[in-house]
Amino acid sequence: MGYFTLPLAELVGPTGRVVAVDLQARMVRALERRARRAGVSELIETRRCGTDSLGLADLAGCVDFALVFAVAHEIPDVGKLMVELAALLAANGRVLLAEPSGHVSAGEFAASIAAARSAGLAVEAQPALARRRAAASRRSRGAVSGLRSPSRGGR
Repeated sequence: MGYFTLPLAELVGPTGRVVAVDLQARMVRALERRARRAGVSELIETRRCGTDSLGLADLAGCVDFALVFAVAHEIPDVGKLMVELAALLAANGRVLLAEPSGHVSAGEFAASIAAARSAGLAVEAQPALARRRAAASRRSRGAVSGLRSPSRGGR
């Protein structure tokens, strides 16, 4: 955890926030240590997710960008993951889904893209990434949030 988190924290700058989620407490603690050493811990909120949910319902409609990198193939229900992601996104929020081509076949990735579309994510591009299958999506205008809406701004 954290390979992309620290650079993302630098990108969002002092007014932004990165929320990093992992199932394993030790991975969360390791990221927190790395963030402190890098001087960006105040920009990163770490959370543990459950095996069946990201646990981010309080952020519904507030997330500007979600990076799902080399993780969707580990999730038992990709359709549920996509529904959660779509609900988290702010209007025009975006998701970059990238999976390792060595672990995820073209057919499996196509099923993930179909799940994203079913969840209300419009696939805008499939960028070329080394040894990855990738899709860039945004929340469709008519997408309905299935999670409780929070009272705070974007993340």
